Parts: sequence; C-alpha cells; structure tokens
Amino acid sequence: MSLTKTENTYCGRFAPSPTGPLHFGSLVAAVGSFLSARSRGGQWLVRIEDLDAPRQVPGAADRILRTLEAFGMAWDDPVMYQSTRKEAYEAALQRLRSQGAVYACGCTRREIADSSIGGPVAAIYPGTCRRGLAPGRLPRALRVRVDGPAVAFEDRVQGRLSHFLGSESGDFVVRRADGLFAYQLAVVVDDGEQGITEVVRGADLLDSTPRQIHLQRLLGLPTPQYLHLPVAVDARGEKLSKQTRAAPLGSARPVPLLAGALAFLGQRPPAELAGAEVDEFWRWAVAHWRAGRIPRVRALAAP
Repeated sequence: MSLTKTENTYCGRFAPSPTGPLHFGSLVAAVGSFLSARSRGGQWLVRIEDLDAPRQVPGAADRILRTLEAFGMAWDDPVMYQSTRKEAYEAALQRLRSQGAVYACGCTRREIADSSIGGPVAAIYPGTCRRGLAPGRLPRALRVRVDGPAVAFEDRVQGRLSHFLGSESGDFVVRRADGLFAYQLAVVVDDGEQGITEVVRGADLLDSTPRQIHLQRLLGLPTPQYLHLPVAVDARGEKLSKQTRAAPLGSARPVPLLAGALAFLGQRPPAELAGAEVDEFWRWAVAHWRAGRIPRVRALAAP
C-alpha cells in the first residue's frame, strides 16, 4: 500500500538498529507504531538506524526486514538507511554552527565522569569547554548548548512531562569523538525529512525526547506527537535486548507472537485470534486498536 503524503496525512515509523534480530520487546514497538499508523489510515515507514558501524551485526538489517514481512507489516516508501544520510546530518550541523549553538569539547570520558554532576537519569556534563578549549586541548566531540526554559510536551501514554535540559541533562553530544553523528541529531533530521507526525517507540527513549525537541526548535523542524510504549522487561526487571539474551522472534508462527504483543499493549485480543491467519489478525487489530488502553507505565514484564 502506498499513500501520497499531504499535510494532513499521519506518518509514523519503526526505526530499529541492526545490532541483532528482532525480539519480543522490539515487536511491541513495531506493532504499536504500525497500528497507530494503520488505524488512522496513515503511512508507516521503516528506517534502519545503522550509523554505529562497530555495533552492527552483519546481515541483521536484512533479517529485520524479512521478519517484518513475515509478520505482515508492510511499509510505505523505500527503507531509509542512516548510513547513507551523512550529508544531511552535516548540513544540519552546519546550521547549528551558524547559530553558535554548538561548541567543541575536548574532554575524555574519564574526565567527564570525574567532573560531571549527578542527574536523575545520567551524569550531567558540567560545561567544561563551553567557553573554549583549554590551552593544548584538541577538539573531540561537538556539543549543543541547552540554555533556555524547560522543554515540556504531552505524551499520549505517559502524560505531561517537563524537563530542564540545563540541570537534568546538560549540553549533549551531536557529533561523537569518533566522528560519528550522534543518535539525537540523526533521528531529528530523519524524522523531519520523512514528515513523521507521531513518534511511537519504547519508554526507554523517553528521556531523549526533550533533547530532540530542543534540536527540532534550533533547526526549525516541526515537533511530532509522541507516544512512548511500556518497555518489555525480563524477570530481573531488565529491558529485553541482545545484552540480556532476549530470544529472537521465530517467523514460523507469527500470529501467536503478534497476539502476545497486542495483549501486552492492553488491547484485549480474543483467544481465538491467536489461531487466525496473519491478514485476519491485522484486520481485527486495526479495527480494535485503542491507544487509551495502553498501560500508563514505563515498563511491564514480558509474557
């Protein structure tokens, strides 16, 4: 299915990193974003976030796409690969430079850890290089300034949130010391170019949202709506991931797994739906999707 974008077209996306196969936690994010789009007659795009080459697993991107196809999640428009988008990120970085919004940082990780201020989520960069590099120091990363009032937004599941970047995050990196563009910059540029109207993703990325809104404002890009889904965690309370040895999805019987993801998201699928064909499953799921039923929590135990 292909739709023509207009100003009123809903456009969502699923943006996995090719660090391994999809697991139940990533399926939850894919299902939530897919149904948010299809229930509104909107577009659903897939973006492969493959900027960080050292973390990639060979063949993982293709395996992710094959899994989505096997689970009946067809995307609109060609797949976007971040590894092909470096010119766009550099142009955004130049725009930030022209505004005086970024500065070079010469601090090492050890120095940052030794001098940072403890924050509610992570260590806060204390602004060591804000007024220029110390004599003899070479530039490493580029950081964006975060002066200004609190960034507030309404998440459709998590509610109203407000974040003081200066005191809760600090100036953050937009180009890393290894020369790679940072996730925060890349995702903002890509969401803007793809016309994403709502970002549906896991609540583990909730704390990135204020930084992304800050960059959107600096770059003159629209701010989409946000919907952060509960993250699936294991019995120890750890997020399902490659590091926690989350089981990869098998594609032989996708519907029971899809029904499990739907139930995880509070959608109450009937028991007989688990035995349906893939197309029948999606017809029911699209017709009965209600975002208001999603549990208003940041994490839930995986089934």
